Amino acid sequence: MQKLNKKKLKGGKKMSNQQNVVVLDVISCGVRNVLPPPSLPVAKSLSPQDIKMLLMKKFETEKGGTKINAWLDSMRASSPTRIRSTTASLPVTDDRSSWIVHHPSALSMFEQIVAASRGKQIVMFLDYDGTLSPIVEDPDRAFMPKEMRATVRDVARYFPTAIVTGRCRDKVYSFVKLAGLYYAGSHGMDIKGPSKSCKYKKGNRGVLFQAASEFLPMIDEVYRALAEKTKSIPGTRVENNKFCVSVHFRCVDEKSWVALAEQVRSVLNEYPKLKLTQGRKVLEIRPTIKWDKGRALEFLLEALGFANSNDVLPVYIGDDRSDEDAFKVLRERRQGFGILVSKLPKETNASYSLQEPAEARLLTLAC
Repeated sequence: MQKLNKKKLKGGKKMSNQQNVVVLDVISCGVRNVLPPPSLPVAKSLSPQDIKMLLMKKFETEKGGTKINAWLDSMRASSPTRIRSTTASLPVTDDRSSWIVHHPSALSMFEQIVAASRGKQIVMFLDYDGTLSPIVEDPDRAFMPKEMRATVRDVARYFPTAIVTGRCRDKVYSFVKLAGLYYAGSHGMDIKGPSKSCKYKKGNRGVLFQAASEFLPMIDEVYRALAEKTKSIPGTRVENNKFCVSVHFRCVDEKSWVALAEQVRSVLNEYPKLKLTQGRKVLEIRPTIKWDKGRALEFLLEALGFANSNDVLPVYIGDDRSDEDAFKVLRERRQGFGILVSKLPKETNASYSLQEPAEARLLTLAC
């Protein structure tokens, strides 16, 4: 893939001037929302009731513990026990075999991916936690291995490369420390492009996009309130990711999850313009605007001049529920590939799978 596309950057398709614009409002970005139907089989999606429960805009005050119990069930469902070994393969089961038919290993299908990339410009989109770095108990210590950083640096020499994460953009940059990348923090609500020396753009300004800046004071208020409310629950970590607040419960005893849910609900009751979403052992509070990692992917493709191009192959690698928004966009566009990093079968819109960050490194290294 590297050899196939190296000349493309130097003498192939010219980038659009769109990539130098500064966008301050999600309404004005003009990202397309009407996409062709999918062509690949999709695993069963969540029902409307599940989506309503997981992404409810606010918590209504109810008698009894019905809503808390439902939320507790969803917390368990979104937080499967992880296989601690980094080398052992997942045992072969009927469910695993069936799942792998629809989501084969991206490494075993590498020749097909190479074939699909011929004559096209690859654009790489990478999640951070669980994709470029291992999942760790302390989110402040989710350091990127040196080998992975070197691999990402090499990939960015040939392909436009973006880190798309729920983390604060400044925080993930402090982990990655590579200047030639696009960084989309807070689930794509805070995007910044490379420095003026980057070969993927013209002029002296990179892409800058910040959705819902008016929510920043509210997010700060919620962060302080949650930090105060949850400090009595051991193991809880509240992280201010600028445009969203993350409540990590990886180190919280499951017996305390109900109490944690009640504390978070008591705060969110006061902020109907914020919504709850869930990731891998993390609760995330975000603005209710229609923006996610999928919209961020589309925005970046447009900024790079590939909005309506057939000569581009986006590849998105991620491990979390929030990455499904990007996988879905690629499937609906019938363009590029979503690759899920997971040791366990999951409902996903990704086309291919990998078991762990080490395999993600092997794939990007092969590119």
